[in-house]
Amino acid sequence: MTVVETEFVCNVCGNANPWPAAAFERERPGCATCGSSVRLRGLLHALSCELFGAPLPLPQFPRVKSLRGLGLSDARAYADTLAARLDYRNTFFHREPRFDITDVPEAEWGRYDFLLASEVFEHVPPPAGRAFANAFRLLREGGVLVFTVPYSLDAATREHFPELGAHGLADVGGSTVLVNRTPQGEVQVFEDLAFHVSFGGPSLEMREFSESGLKAELAAAGFGEVRIYNANFPPFGIVHAESCSLPVAARRGAYGMSREAVRDVVEEWRVLKQKFDADMQRLGRSRWFRVGRKFGWL
Repeated sequence: MTVVETEFVCNVCGNANPWPAAAFERERPGCATCGSSVRLRGLLHALSCELFGAPLPLPQFPRVKSLRGLGLSDARAYADTLAARLDYRNTFFHREPRFDITDVPEAEWGRYDFLLASEVFEHVPPPAGRAFANAFRLLREGGVLVFTVPYSLDAATREHFPELGAHGLADVGGSTVLVNRTPQGEVQVFEDLAFHVSFGGPSLEMREFSESGLKAELAAAGFGEVRIYNANFPPFGIVHAESCSLPVAARRGAYGMSREAVRDVVEEWRVLKQKFDADMQRLGRSRWFRVGRKFGWL
């Protein structure tokens, strides 16, 4: 028997939404409250499964201040809640608090349980491997990088500016071009540039990853386990329209606790919370309970 979904819970903000009439798209806002897309809901779903072994909406993440995370230009829609629940800080490349994944201070190495990055690695200057190697260095043993990038199923990554050196953007005849001087001194001019809008400003696309090229970069950086979250999860409104550009999790070393053990702990916590919520709803229907709350007796 086919189950017809009538609504989904946005795992970014926790609010329920009617099931849309049209198919989900990767970037189209789907939550009436926070505007989350399938990409963002998939990213947070992957983070929940990697940290806790279970699919939890972000507002139901347990408060675990021993879990330290770093965000790379994360959106406030989820960054603020992560900071309240975990030992997490968000950073940016172009504004404070600044952090450059291509130039990581050694003092930061091995400090983080997780790194979170949505649509970042396609914009870092070449070689992209430098950014992934630094992500690996930032993580503790057992830590995980959870991220999204646009990628294709082509045979190889397409690097748009493989010899990028001193460069700048210029407006020529109403079009933006990139002028580059290679390390060997050759001057290059590139047209038909691709920009992505990020926090209100355009970011130049440096490459289009392929799935195989992305896995090769992660392996070269030292990551052992790479997991692509390609399965749909309708309860959170995660239904992928494509078989590429899906959330990726790459782990440094082995996870310290088995996923099964973590899942059991989280499930027990969730059952207790559901029971508590049900009890509060039942008590809320009691006239004497409402009177007691009103006068501060409860």
